Amino acid sequence: MTHTRVISTWTELTRDLAIYLLFTFFAIKVFKFLFSCNRTSEISSFSMATHPEALRRERILNSKLYFDVPLSKVSIIYSSSYDISFMGIEKLHPFDSSKWGRVCKFLVSDGFLEEKAIVEPLEASKIDLLVVHSENYLNSLKSSATVARITEVAPVAFFPNFLVQQKVLYPFRKQVGGTILAAKLATERGWAINIGGGFHHCTAERGGGFCAFADISLCIHFAFLRLRISRVMIIDLDAHQGNGHETDLGDDNRVYILDMYNPEIYPFDYRARRFIDQKVEVMSGTTTDEYLRKLDEALEVASRNFQPELVIYNAGTDILDGDPLGLLKISPDGITSRDEKVFRFAREKNIPLVMLTSGGYMKSSARVIADSIENLSRQGLIQTRPE
Repeated sequence: MTHTRVISTWTELTRDLAIYLLFTFFAIKVFKFLFSCNRTSEISSFSMATHPEALRRERILNSKLYFDVPLSKVSIIYSSSYDISFMGIEKLHPFDSSKWGRVCKFLVSDGFLEEKAIVEPLEASKIDLLVVHSENYLNSLKSSATVARITEVAPVAFFPNFLVQQKVLYPFRKQVGGTILAAKLATERGWAINIGGGFHHCTAERGGGFCAFADISLCIHFAFLRLRISRVMIIDLDAHQGNGHETDLGDDNRVYILDMYNPEIYPFDYRARRFIDQKVEVMSGTTTDEYLRKLDEALEVASRNFQPELVIYNAGTDILDGDPLGLLKISPDGITSRDEKVFRFAREKNIPLVMLTSGGYMKSSARVIADSIENLSRQGLIQTRPE
């Protein structure tokens, strides 16, 4: 009996020891697994924090600004939210802050466009804007004084920032969403027009000249990743130098910048001028014929120098004769010819083109833009009726 009890006790001890060892073995395995996961997470977080490109990539891939547009819509992007109305103080700036809506009204009333066929973009979120802008810059926009400086409307500084966000910055963020979406539409359909955008004075770290967000830089970064575009040409024909995108993208050899501007007016950014691949300076008083001749020459040179997969066309109308800031003397018909030349340049080479309306400081600009778009339609360069 004693011998049997000893064997039984030994068996129980052996079993308990085996269970203990087995439990310890699995506990160690679980601990190692959890430690490994935590370490991987820490490394991943550290990697994201120390590699801005990885974080930029994640933000672009998770963005909702790209969405599928049904064929019942045409490649014209606009939202009534684009237009800025802020207790009348927007009239203190020469920029026509309702021109975007007036362009669309002309197109609709002239029978070239149906309201239901217009594409409404999403608002660019803070995460979207961080693809280019720094946290510090976006935080600076929480100061109404900063926004007043950017928009060049001093009374904005005295309004609560929540109103400034709603009445000024929200319309800008909607236009940014439109510019970014336009690249996707253009690659799918050959062209897209954002009746807005073209904030070419804003850099990643500083706004100015009525430009609070760098929509062109953002659009291109999205296109690089989401559309697998590898070469982009910016054709900036606003009267003012596009110092924003030049500062942001000037050292990126995937981007070619053709900037045709008046060097005698704002922004006088000599540092940014060094980043222009093809600089065409047109002095105050330049007339239509001279301007169009220089444009023809510039497009010919650009076609030899660079083979883009996407063209971003910044089509400011502040080159119009009488514009108080552009100081050039281009006729309305000259604007129409200019736009047609750029669209033909892209069409002949089968390059998707995004058009942005950018600057233009006279009430007549809206009518001129609409007339030009209607001409593009008549010439078969765009289609303003759903397929």
